[in-house]
Amino acid sequence: MDAEQRRIEEDLRGQLDGRVRCDDLFTQLYATDASIYEQRPLGVVRPRHARDVAATVRYAVAHEIPIHARGAGTGLAGESLGRGLVVDFSCYMRRIGEIGDEDVVVQAGVVQDQLATALAKRNRLLGPDPATRQVSTIGGAIAIDSSGSRWPAYGSMRDQIQELEVVLADGEIVRLHRNHLTTHAENDKAAADRVAELAAGVRAIADEHSASLAANPIKSKVDRSGYWLAGATAGAGVDLARLISGSEGTLALVTEARLSTHARPAYIGSVLLFFNSMERAAEAAAELAERRVRACDLMDRRHLTLARESDSRYEFLIPAATEAVLLVEQAADTQDGLRYALLSVVDLIVKQRKLAVDAHLAADEYEDELLWELARRYTSTMHRLRGSIRPVPFVEDVAVPPQRLAEFLRAAQETLNHFQVTASVFGHASHGQLHIRPMIDLASPEEVAVVDDLAAALYEHVWAAGGTISGEHGEGLSRTPFVERQHGDRLAAFRAVKTLFDPAGLLNPGKKIPADKECVISRLRKVTVPQATLDAAAASEDAATREKKPTGTLDLQLAWTPAEMAHSARVCNGCGACRTQSDSARMCPIFRFSPREEASPRAKANLARGLLTGSLPGETVLEDAAKQIADLCVHCHMCRLECPANVDIPRLMVEAKAQYAANNGLPLADAMMARIDDLCRWASRAPRLANWMIRDRVARWVMEKMIGIAQGRKLPRFTRRTFLRRAAQQRLHKMAAGDEDDGREKVLLFVDTFANYCDPQLAEALVAVLRHNGVEVFVPQDQLQAGMPLVAHGLVESARRVARKNLAVLGEAARNGYTIVSTEPSAILALTQEYPQLLPDEEDMQLVADNSLEACQYLWRLHQRGRLQLNFDDLDLTVGYHKPCHMIALDRGDPAVHLLNLIPELRVLRVDKGCSGIAGMYGFQKKNYRNSLRVGLPLMSAMRTGRFHAGTTECSTCRVQMEQGAAKPTVHPVKLLALAYGLMPEVRDLLHRPAQELVVR
Repeated sequence: MDAEQRRIEEDLRGQLDGRVRCDDLFTQLYATDASIYEQRPLGVVRPRHARDVAATVRYAVAHEIPIHARGAGTGLAGESLGRGLVVDFSCYMRRIGEIGDEDVVVQAGVVQDQLATALAKRNRLLGPDPATRQVSTIGGAIAIDSSGSRWPAYGSMRDQIQELEVVLADGEIVRLHRNHLTTHAENDKAAADRVAELAAGVRAIADEHSASLAANPIKSKVDRSGYWLAGATAGAGVDLARLISGSEGTLALVTEARLSTHARPAYIGSVLLFFNSMERAAEAAAELAERRVRACDLMDRRHLTLARESDSRYEFLIPAATEAVLLVEQAADTQDGLRYALLSVVDLIVKQRKLAVDAHLAADEYEDELLWELARRYTSTMHRLRGSIRPVPFVEDVAVPPQRLAEFLRAAQETLNHFQVTASVFGHASHGQLHIRPMIDLASPEEVAVVDDLAAALYEHVWAAGGTISGEHGEGLSRTPFVERQHGDRLAAFRAVKTLFDPAGLLNPGKKIPADKECVISRLRKVTVPQATLDAAAASEDAATREKKPTGTLDLQLAWTPAEMAHSARVCNGCGACRTQSDSARMCPIFRFSPREEASPRAKANLARGLLTGSLPGETVLEDAAKQIADLCVHCHMCRLECPANVDIPRLMVEAKAQYAANNGLPLADAMMARIDDLCRWASRAPRLANWMIRDRVARWVMEKMIGIAQGRKLPRFTRRTFLRRAAQQRLHKMAAGDEDDGREKVLLFVDTFANYCDPQLAEALVAVLRHNGVEVFVPQDQLQAGMPLVAHGLVESARRVARKNLAVLGEAARNGYTIVSTEPSAILALTQEYPQLLPDEEDMQLVADNSLEACQYLWRLHQRGRLQLNFDDLDLTVGYHKPCHMIALDRGDPAVHLLNLIPELRVLRVDKGCSGIAGMYGFQKKNYRNSLRVGLPLMSAMRTGRFHAGTTECSTCRVQMEQGAAKPTVHPVKLLALAYGLMPEVRDLLHRPAQELVVR
């Protein structure tokens, strides 16, 4: 943080109820969005209300600092990037206000998906449905005037606006109304006079430039380029509210909006049309555009092929020879009316015009959702491509008249061929909107060099077809360099509007109105590692030179090079999908309860990329501020699975934590949780004392102060005899004699911390179930805990030692035909995901990973092979099943549910309430305890109110959270199997054992 940033932070802290941060690490998180650009701001302001925004603007004007409004940071053109103060509306200004019969009042930071959920309860909807609606904000949607697939039915955000509350460039808060007359009276006379002045100025500009505005050659149905000047002055009044829409924060900052809502159609359905060429699909779209279909999306062969490869449902749905499809949606008041509307589309396009070769009508709501999922997954599917070449957004917003769509596609393909570049194409074809993404490696100077010329060549074809360079995504940094070429004399009118609203030019400068001669590739995101860093990393591999490593270079702890780590980080394109709070996704549990940018997985990728590319000094990773961000990753792996590009954020953050730990060590509380196996081993040597301390409030207070374990957290009891000791007494520690291929089922029971020290009954239940099914069980005595807490806390060297010792034991067993099975999903995830990253060159590593299964996984596969006994007793119980995050990471299926459904009379209810919130050792610590409860509140509430007798889950720590504050017990599915087999009747006592305040059953 330099002197100017320090001054800004100190000055604004005293003026705002919100927060301001100007340090380099924090501002780097806001240096990128979903575009290809990078520009670090001076600072970030998180306002709590419009007064904070006004105070920020006044301060910025007084000190000549640019202002950049930001929502979720999902813009594809760099609309919210800049060198000044970023105003992040998404953190605090998220309130949904009054919901009326036909309108709704919302703050700028409200997420569109959350608004849709609120409106759905009243059978209403907003209308515009951009692909990013699960994470994008209302303020961002207004800023670029977004629309989406259903523009033919509802128009864009501009069409929904009734009234806006905005902060002007002088810091004044005013309300702008639709079709606002210059004589309109306001309660606040000063604000009314200011609005009247602006309205009069806009009218004067429109009159002065009426000839150039009337001579607009753009004939496309949608156009977001420039300002909506002609439309705002088309009536008797001046529509200042809708003029602001699409202005990208260059005229005013929107803080609140009153928006129109629409009744949900009674019946909605879709049909998928198959074509043998893109041109025929475009011709069909032109036909449908004249018939006002509700939506009509175009998808090309590249996307369809990837969809078929990644999802078997599409493999059967989409013929392999298909070159393009149109997804057409219709709505009607009756089921018969809907069917008639869809069949009319098929009759026109397939039978009469013979453009499509076939069609598929969605049979029901599930299939309709499946078809639209195909369209919504366009971006995510493309970003799953491997390698350094990515689908790059810089010409992804063109729009042409639908009647000229086929002509433009032919010209665009010729241009791409000329530049020897391939591209993916997706579009809202009914209104001529096309998202063209050329496949380019931004790390290659040769490929980057063609970007400007390629954009210019494609835009010439757009203009020749009467189209626009910006149909719905805004102009930002990508398209503003071409604004003058598109508008010619009209640009003078737009400059005048900008000057009227923002005389100092401080509101998001460089967007909409060209500030200077720039090109598309100005301010590109850094994606390569400086050669000095690579050289230093190579030198550090020599032990003799490690001590001489230059200050600021990275000393990587995991088995990868800086270039490999940088590639892993750069795969994150910044789309913001990880900011979702949707119930349909598990994604980051920490961001869900605390929607701050630093809590998002995207922020972690930005941190790693900044460190590797030199945007941040290498020693930044050793600072406490970096550790605080890294610690917001709880190693659940959900972001890795649900990220469109499968960015391995957990691995990146383990690296960051490991570097901090290697240089600074860990705080005592973190170190104790990382070495929980040692703590449990000590406790098991004096179980009476340990169990007394767990129950006693004074002792718990002491524990909280000394080792950081939350005083209110329920804890499991410790046993006097660990399971490993019991297994030795039962002679389970001897490997069975026999050949690898003798046909017998053989299992090595990998015992993790909880089953060994706290719940040996669980391991005994698994042994009993396995033996009941004729499986040989081997429990080696020299095995260690899996080491997942060590990995999650960044103690990589300790974890590597544990992994190496375990691998020696497990590798021999795997070679002898044993399957490695554990009751703990985290233990198996350590073997399959973490160990290969710790010991990639070990000979037996892959063998062990390939032969490791969680207990329910193993038993279900045993059943699928016809080897599981089904002689279960009836269990007249209803249980609520929670699937742990690490179980999802291991198996997308539900082996535990399938197994329990085999038990007669047992009813299994899925409790789909997201992450439990305990996240391994995270929720045991005092500093995280309350946050853990906030994350897990939906699950814990379901445990209290659900109509079931007990909870069930595979994860031991999830069990702790499920019993926190609930009277119902939670048991492992394996225990229920043992009970149903009649092997462990004592499990029934567990189901009826009364709850205790501080102790897990």
